Amino acid sequence: MKKIAIIGANGFIGTHMQTFFKTKGFEVLPLDREDTGKSSAEIAGVLEGTDIVINLAGAPIIHRWSEAYKKVLYNSRILTTRKVVEAMSQMQRRPGLFISTSAIGIYATDGPMSESSYTYGDNFLSRICIDWETEAKEANEFTRVVIFRFGVVLGKGGGALAKMLPAFKLGIAGTIGDGSEPFSWVHINDLLSAYLFVFSDQTQEGTFNLCAPNPVTNRELTKTLAKILHRPTVIPLPKFVLKILFSEGATVLTEGQRVIPERLLENHFIFKYPTIEEALREVLDAPK
Repeated sequence: MKKIAIIGANGFIGTHMQTFFKTKGFEVLPLDREDTGKSSAEIAGVLEGTDIVINLAGAPIIHRWSEAYKKVLYNSRILTTRKVVEAMSQMQRRPGLFISTSAIGIYATDGPMSESSYTYGDNFLSRICIDWETEAKEANEFTRVVIFRFGVVLGKGGGALAKMLPAFKLGIAGTIGDGSEPFSWVHINDLLSAYLFVFSDQTQEGTFNLCAPNPVTNRELTKTLAKILHRPTVIPLPKFVLKILFSEGATVLTEGQRVIPERLLENHFIFKYPTIEEALREVLDAPK
């Protein structure tokens, strides 16, 4: 039985991940913020005996970005990853695989973007992702490294969809701005399957876009949700309102990336939920 350590295991994705890997026969070691607050030597002791280390650590992105919170966003990703890599380097038996997290927010807002054809953005979120990945790649010195750039993750019990649903169910939701913003997403089950995919194929390493092969626009997302929930879409939400609420953090909602999972597709990974309607119907228990 292989042992997996999940850093940041108590969030939306980490909770799904714990359940999923246990059902697949893995031994799961969840680590939280208290664990990563220890020294690298102490973390190394906690991680000893693990075969795979998964790094999901990071404070929530959807938040008002004060200067203080921007520091929290940065440190919770970059400094935590640095410490985890240092800890793994000190282990007597190092893990055979380190999977770290990044985000498609690393890219500019035009597109489509793939792993082989891209432009990085020039904003705070892009810079976080670049530095985050740089820290993770230090582990290449002693183990196989995979970095998954997440799209917006859709699943039951939390995530972005949980924040959107109340307004849709009340029939008061609309597009953001003119609705033309790209929306690249992935169903939680496909995300978890991608982890199994790189577990089992030891030739897989480097950076992967972890998003469905069919990105949509905000307008398409809104119309699909409205159709499934049998609710109207109403007046668009002006971008300046989000700017008031989230300051610079509003860019996560008002600017999107059109991203293609080129490397997963080239390696014959099969998405169970390739379209937004299939994904939303599963999450919302709404068969056709």
